[in-house]
Amino acid sequence: MGRNLQSGEKLRPIDLARRHGLSTQAVRNYEDAGILPAADRTATGYRAYTPLHERALGAFLALVPGHGHRTATAIMQAVNRETPDEAFRLIDESHVQLLDDRRTLQAVERALHDLSPRTGPEADPSRTGRTFIGPLAEELGIRAATLRKWEDAGLVRPRRDPVTGYRVYDEADVRDARLVHQLRRGGHLLEQIAPLITQVRTAGGLEPLEGALRDWHGRLSARGRAMLTGAAELEAYLRARG
Repeated sequence: MGRNLQSGEKLRPIDLARRHGLSTQAVRNYEDAGILPAADRTATGYRAYTPLHERALGAFLALVPGHGHRTATAIMQAVNRETPDEAFRLIDESHVQLLDDRRTLQAVERALHDLSPRTGPEADPSRTGRTFIGPLAEELGIRAATLRKWEDAGLVRPRRDPVTGYRVYDEADVRDARLVHQLRRGGHLLEQIAPLITQVRTAGGLEPLEGALRDWHGRLSARGRAMLTGAAELEAYLRARG
């Protein structure tokens, strides 16, 4: 944390707030949420924080960039409840999610290498594998309503079975749905994805999608480094707690 904390030092809410660029209300809210351990009160009822609270606040703020606000909150709550194994489980889950996102990115990149003009508008659906909305939604881990929303946005274009009226997704449709899903997980909005899908369909140039993937690589690397920083701050807090 870059400061030499004295164990007997007493800190006011404004002291913690100023040191971390927060409002005093935010500090109080963090205590009320269990992110900080409960503070002692002075004879006049004011909160009296200690260097341990500053360690806790520093750990929480360091955890947020890598794990997100909700998970970082749950980690700190678990530590302050004296249930560190629960905190470690949450951290493990975040690492699993990061690994899954890396694999997802790799899948998108592999999909790009597999692109060919035949997967564009001239592809013959009768010569490719086909699936329906339920199985495809289940494969992607999303709701069928999400696929219908993507269809409304023009991101997937299934045809309708002339007899049953069911949506039929051919191989190119499945590819588009996978790309949309993966790019959504990478943080892209539907309106950002639409031109990329158009590029993929027409095979008229992949640079926009490649640029998006480079950005995605950068975000994953930043999350990984942030997790390391958060782990170091949390370890310092755990040591301070004894």
